Amino acid sequence: MAVAYVSRSPKKVLHKVVLLPIFIFLGLSSLSCAARQPPASRQKLQVLKHLKRLNKTPVKSIQSPDGDMIDCVHISHQPAFDHPFLKDHKIQMRPNYHPEGLYDENRVSNERENTIKQLWHVSGTCPEDTIPIRRTKEDDVLRASSVKRYGKKKHTSVTPITPNSADPDVDNESGHQHAIAYVEGDKYYGAKATMNVWEPKIQQPNEFSLSQIWILGGSFGEDLNSIEAGWQVSPDLYGDNNTRLFTYWTSDAYQATGCYNLLCSGFIQINNNIAMGASISPVSAFRNSQYDISILIWKDQKEGNWWMQLGNGYVLGYWPSFLFSYLADSASMIEWGGEVVNSEPDGQHTSTQMGSGRFPEEGFGKASYFRNIQVVDKENQLRSPKDIGTFTEQANCYDVQTGSNSDWGHYFYYGGPGFRWYM
Repeated sequence: MAVAYVSRSPKKVLHKVVLLPIFIFLGLSSLSCAARQPPASRQKLQVLKHLKRLNKTPVKSIQSPDGDMIDCVHISHQPAFDHPFLKDHKIQMRPNYHPEGLYDENRVSNERENTIKQLWHVSGTCPEDTIPIRRTKEDDVLRASSVKRYGKKKHTSVTPITPNSADPDVDNESGHQHAIAYVEGDKYYGAKATMNVWEPKIQQPNEFSLSQIWILGGSFGEDLNSIEAGWQVSPDLYGDNNTRLFTYWTSDAYQATGCYNLLCSGFIQINNNIAMGASISPVSAFRNSQYDISILIWKDQKEGNWWMQLGNGYVLGYWPSFLFSYLADSASMIEWGGEVVNSEPDGQHTSTQMGSGRFPEEGFGKASYFRNIQVVDKENQLRSPKDIGTFTEQANCYDVQTGSNSDWGHYFYYGGPGFRWYM
């Protein structure tokens, strides 16, 4: 666009005509310099932006003895509501119903579960209408392969592929190993189990060890739907070797959707007592007290949401049904058990432990276990699973053994030490 100047002085006109392009040039030059930030500066800005999105303004903050900061965030400001489909969502403060036939804990034998608390509880509680969220630190994000991948499993973190579902050799390539019990071939609307909690030793910071329930739908290709919950030790995710409560979900086989805990939009928490990703204490000890947790995940067939309950009294929240394709209806497979990452340090199998680090045949007080494993059927009834299968890629590293009795119902011991020099 042409610019006309009216001036009584030709010199002033010339002055303006000459200097104006110079100012424009200098302005463009400065903009160009601003765009050329060093990679480290760009990453810093990305991390800070991500932290601002994750760490919501708290009503109250609680310092945990393990170094975590727990933020009590108003329930309507939690990360789930960053999702565009949840902008006008009305929070469902309680499930429409629980499954019928919840296992009678009074039938459990003398080795009853001891109450498990989270470490931050010793420092305070979150008020009503808030939820506790573990604050994400800058170092947490920097340990991830990228800001975008923070809080997500690697795409190779495939769910344990059982002999009936695919070639097990495919799973060996992922670097993940399992010792699980499973059921398939029916429609499942939930699952329950009680698992004892340990603090397995992790050899490499980029490895983890976990014990969990998997609720699965779809194929083991690119469209797997999975809801997962249990306990884990993951130095890469949390920056320490503490045993922590966790959840995970994906609707595309760990590619782009889903995350751990509340590190993305998805799971809607309603409970103000339990923090996802926070440390569990105490944990079980070899030939000593055993501490276990009960997890129930079930589908509200009226609303379609998948709910999670910890123990007898803590309904934690739900995954909205729209997050999933196959699980929008029901699950086609349930798995219970352990998983580790085997990065093969120094070219040999990792010595990262699964469960207690002991083999199943050592039994109670030594090996890790799942007891009272159950599934929810289409009638919303909790029942014992039929035709339980087991699977492990390398039984000389991690193994699984099933059993049943009147106190523990269907149960199994699992785990192992990984690599041993005398193998």
